Amino acid sequence: MLKYELIPAQLLHEGSIEASDIFSPEPCAEEVILWTHEKDYWEDLKHLKLTPQHIRRIGFPLSEQLVQREIMIAQGTIDCSLLALKQGVAMNVAGGTHHAFTNRGEGFCLLNDMAIAANYLLHKNLARQILIVDLDVHQGNGTAQIFQHEKRVFTFSMHGGHNYPFVKEKSDLDLPLTDGTGDDEYLNLLHKNLQQLIEKLQPDFIFFLSGVDILSTDKYGKLNVTMQGCKQRDEMVFAFCKEYGIPVTVAMGGGYSADVKIIVEAHCNTFRVAKEMYFG
Repeated sequence: MLKYELIPAQLLHEGSIEASDIFSPEPCAEEVILWTHEKDYWEDLKHLKLTPQHIRRIGFPLSEQLVQREIMIAQGTIDCSLLALKQGVAMNVAGGTHHAFTNRGEGFCLLNDMAIAANYLLHKNLARQILIVDLDVHQGNGTAQIFQHEKRVFTFSMHGGHNYPFVKEKSDLDLPLTDGTGDDEYLNLLHKNLQQLIEKLQPDFIFFLSGVDILSTDKYGKLNVTMQGCKQRDEMVFAFCKEYGIPVTVAMGGGYSADVKIIVEAHCNTFRVAKEMYFG
């Protein structure tokens, strides 16, 4: 998508980031991918042998370039997590592929980058309790399935109740929103539930999926959150992370407003807020 080029270009142009702030990851190791995804699925994906039905569920034509892109995104989220442990926050300009299950992809997602990174931190004993805060407008169904039996990862998804996926998985906490939900209701629900979760779980790492498809301008979102409300959401999540001293890795997730400038501005706000709160 065009936004993945425009977001860093805009941030560089306005001086919010410098070229030295940007890194390109190496491909994720096969061993690490297999800590999250089933071997048979990975082999079919790697060798481009998925069935036509499976490819239709993913929504993209399957290609070697697409698979390599997902491998790079996954490693990018791992690298961001290692950076966040040192500096408090790090951002993947892509990522948020939360519709990828252990054994299949769907919804434009092949490999679940946050799940792969979370399992990496657990395997390396770099985190004890992880909280995944999924604020994309679509439920993180793949993430919920992957961690359904893993108590060290708590999945929290706040999403449109009448939106894709129409058959939901069960996250540890699901907050389905009614169509037309606006700023006040959205932010009040998030504040109450996120604070309660942090105080109850005492996580030592957070993954934040900051989808901007919650905007009222989004073609598929069905919510009524303003640009300012979306920015306040980001401020709220970062404020809680800072207050409780929890490192956070952010992935961009979805955004489908008809005007790409709106998408880019909303995603750039997430970076701007993080810069101001952590490095300003």
